[in-house]
Amino acid sequence: MTAKRNTPVALIRKAAPFAIRAERASDVVAREALLDACFGENRHARTCQRLRDGRAPAQGLSLAAVRQDGRLVGTVRLWHVSAGGRSALMLGPLAVDDDCRGLGVGAALMQRALAVAKARGHGAVILLGDAPYYARYGFTAAGTGELSLPGAFERDRLLGLELVEGALDGAWGMITPTGAPLPKSKATRDRKAPLAVPHAA
Repeated sequence: MTAKRNTPVALIRKAAPFAIRAERASDVVAREALLDACFGENRHARTCQRLRDGRAPAQGLSLAAVRQDGRLVGTVRLWHVSAGGRSALMLGPLAVDDDCRGLGVGAALMQRALAVAKARGHGAVILLGDAPYYARYGFTAAGTGELSLPGAFERDRLLGLELVEGALDGAWGMITPTGAPLPKSKATRDRKAPLAVPHAA
């Protein structure tokens, strides 16, 4: 009698229903519609927007999550700032299409953004967000207690992550934008874009 051979069966996990890639110029309209849907059309009046207005995002740190059919379902961008004299990045906004909640889109965008920022030699990332959510990525209020934003904000939502140990040591004062200025026409066009497109589904 021949003994049965135990052949191992590889369980192949289904591929993620989305991919993370660098943002393209063709994503802008869909990105702006998604941000409107997530944050409302008054999002341009938010405090952190003052650090982004008229500025280009950090090189290589505008990311998009897209479905297999090419539809944009998530976005995140990072921006150059001075955090009380310390060079840092400001992350945001991070947005995910309502239809794709629970698929790990936000987590994938965060992980890729932080990995790229670290690989490009950036020392720290700052954001304004919910501490319980962002704690999983290592963000805390430990290094941001002496920092301020140019407008109203909740102190316990100003969080930081050091990609290089000590990058936020002694950070004190106002967070200010340091990114490359956008050409005037592009800055105006980007700001008007949300009003010209429907909300993302």
